[in-house]
Order: sequence, then C-alpha cells, then structure tokens
Amino acid sequence: MQKTIIILLLSSLFISTGVAQPQPVPRLITLDEAIAIGLENNRDLKSARLEVDRAEARVREAWGYALPSLDFSGRYTRALERPVFFLPDFANPSSGRTVPVQIGTEHAFDMTLSARQTLFNSTVIVGVGAARVYSDVAKQLYRQREVETAANVRRAFYSVLLAGEVRTLMRQNLQNAEENLKNVRTMAAQGLISEYDQLRAEVGAENLRPEVIRAENNYALAIDALRATMGIGVSEPIDVAGSLVHQPLSEELLAAAEDIAVRDNPGLAALQLQIEVNEAFVSAERSNYLPILSAFGTLQYQAAKNSFAFSTNDFFRSTQVGLSLSFNIFQGLQTNAKVDQAVIEVRKSEEQLARTETTLRTAVHSLVLQIRQAKQRIEAQKKTVEQAERGYRIATTRFTSGAGTQLEVNDAQLALTQANVNRIQAVYDYLVASAGLDEALGRMPNTNSSTAP
Repeated sequence: MQKTIIILLLSSLFISTGVAQPQPVPRLITLDEAIAIGLENNRDLKSARLEVDRAEARVREAWGYALPSLDFSGRYTRALERPVFFLPDFANPSSGRTVPVQIGTEHAFDMTLSARQTLFNSTVIVGVGAARVYSDVAKQLYRQREVETAANVRRAFYSVLLAGEVRTLMRQNLQNAEENLKNVRTMAAQGLISEYDQLRAEVGAENLRPEVIRAENNYALAIDALRATMGIGVSEPIDVAGSLVHQPLSEELLAAAEDIAVRDNPGLAALQLQIEVNEAFVSAERSNYLPILSAFGTLQYQAAKNSFAFSTNDFFRSTQVGLSLSFNIFQGLQTNAKVDQAVIEVRKSEEQLARTETTLRTAVHSLVLQIRQAKQRIEAQKKTVEQAERGYRIATTRFTSGAGTQLEVNDAQLALTQANVNRIQAVYDYLVASAGLDEALGRMPNTNSSTAP
C-alpha cells in the first residue's frame, strides 16, 4: 500500500514539474495583414457601413413617395338592431303620429381597391435628390473611417517596429558589454589593466540589464496596443514582420499636398455634401408654398342581405376616378420660420466647411514640415551612426592594445547607442508623419513601401 502511494506521489510530481507546457507560436503579421484585420474588426467601421446601408434604404424610401400607392380594404357589418326612420301615419293622417320603418339589412359586405398617384409635389422631388446626397455623405464618412482605421493601425504597427528595434539594440549593447567584460577580466587577471577599469566594465554591463528589461516591456506594451487597434483579443500571441525602412515621398506630392487634401479628404467632402443636403431642406420647406396635385381612383364591390347566403350575383360594382388639389393658404407663418431655420443651417454648414478646410490645410502643412525635418534627420544620422561605429571600433582596439581606457569604451558605446536610437527615431517619425499625411489626403497606404521583411 505504501509503495503504491509513493508511486502515485512520484507520478504526480513528475507530471506537475517534469513536463513543460508548450508555448504557443506567435502569429507573424505583416503591415498589410494588420491593416486588413483592423478594417475587418473595427467596430466604428462596421457602424459606418450600416449607416451607408440605411442611407441607401432612405433613397428607396424617397423614391417610394413618387411611385403610385395601391390600397385594399374590406369590411363586413352585422346589424344586431337595424336602424329606423320615421314616416307619417298615412292611414290616419289626422292623428299626427309617425310610423317607424326599419332600413338596411342584417348583413353587409364592401370591398374597396383604391389607387393614388402624386402628379406634382415639390417636396417629393426635392426629397429624392436629398436622399441621394445623404447617401453620398454616408459613403464619404465610411471612407473617412476606413482611412482613419488604416492610419491608426499603421501608427501602432510602426510603434511595434520601433520598440523592436530598440529592444534589439539594447540586447546587442548588453552582448557587447558582456563580451567586453570578459576581455577586461582576462586582462585584469594578467595585470594589464587596473581594478578601476574592471569595475567600470562591470558597472556598464549591469546598467544595461534594466534597459533591456525596459525595452522588452515596451515591446510587449506596443504589441498590446497593436492588438487593440486591430480589434483582436490579448489571448492571441502575435508578432510583426518587417523593419523600419525609409522610403521618401516625392517632392511633387509634398508640394501639392494641401490642394490634394482639400480635393480628396473624405471628411471635407462629406461637409460639402452636407451643405447640399441642407440646401435641399431649404427647397423642401419652400415647397410648402406650392400646391400638391394627385390623381386617384377607386373600385368598390358592395353586397347587403338579411341572410348570410351571399353569392357573386349579390355584389355590385362601382368605380370612380378624379384629381385632388391641395394648397396651403395660411399656416401661422410656420413655413416662413422653417425656411429661415433651414437657411441658417446652410450658413452654419458653410462656416464649418471653411473652418475645417483651414484646419486641414494647417495640419497638412505641419505634416509636410515634419516629413521634411525627419528626412533631414535620417540623412544626418546615417553619417553619425557610421562615425559612431568607427569610434567604437577604435576605442575597443585601443583598450585591448593597452593604449586606451575603459572610460573611452563606455563613452564610445554610449555614443553609438544614441546615434542608433536617433536614427530609428527619425525613421519612425517619418513613417508616422507619412501615415498622417495619407489620412489627411484620404489615401489608403502603399504599405509595401513602408516596411521591408
């Protein structure tokens, strides 16, 4: 019995500690895939798509007011007590009395088919045009949301790439510091360097370890932010494919960016269409001054009997057609007030359009300046990195040959790290500004030119 218990305890211990749970392999995602997933999962984009569908349904509804309407009605009446009317008593006229006479039947049927067609109604005509413009507004707002989503995913993706570059750089710095520390300890054991140089090498390596941990944590946070932007759960492990690559935009595009934004920005286009919608509302309110002309026709079958035994011969048909004209003469100045309100809405839309255009031009101008500045930084930092790498090689060579100090190596390592950080930061700033410019211009990105696997 004790042997069995010991075997079970050992088996449970082996199962709980000896078998490692396999780690799931992260899903590798490119920028194209990240944007596609973000567009598919974005809730605001789905809501904008539903708004487009509703706008198209409103167009169909507006057309319905211009089409003929056809109605059918039927009625059955059972007279529990038939009504009466009174006649003089012809048998005894001098009595002054009246005689009640029942009228109607106990059972009655009637069926009516009526048709109506609007011949002239300015409100209907204006409504069809306004519904079409409203549909165009919804489509522009959907396009704006689509462009915004793509830009947000790009920015989050570039943040992951930046965090990955910094993490790789910190790891490499730690590796270099550890290799340098090995050489220092070997040289110290041989009495070639002082204890002070060895202490500086040890402190330099240990100071890099928290930086590596911080870089790892920043990368994990950037991945979480990318997941949130893409609309996927935190339980799905992902990683990104690509690196920060500078692909300069054409100077022609940058020079014409403001005009392109004013022409193609979907938010601005939606505001321009909104002015048209408000102008249509003005016309719709003014149409209340105009008459409404309609044509109508009815087809009716009726039958009445004191018994419920109806046949087709008991039904009698009647038909009629006609025209209906209505014209409002006075409505307490309500129409005037509604027209004035609609005109004010047009003016408000025009002011909002002018304000938005000014803001958009300012934003595009700022983005172009950021792109040009980042380009200059990239070009400058490329040479700086080359010089820092050469300085680090010289410092390490001098130190191993006994002509230099550990302080020179640390300074060279710090200069190289700073140069590399400045370089990747400049590329990151360029790509983020490019994403913002594409968003302002209403363009979906050419993602293949933004990263390289």
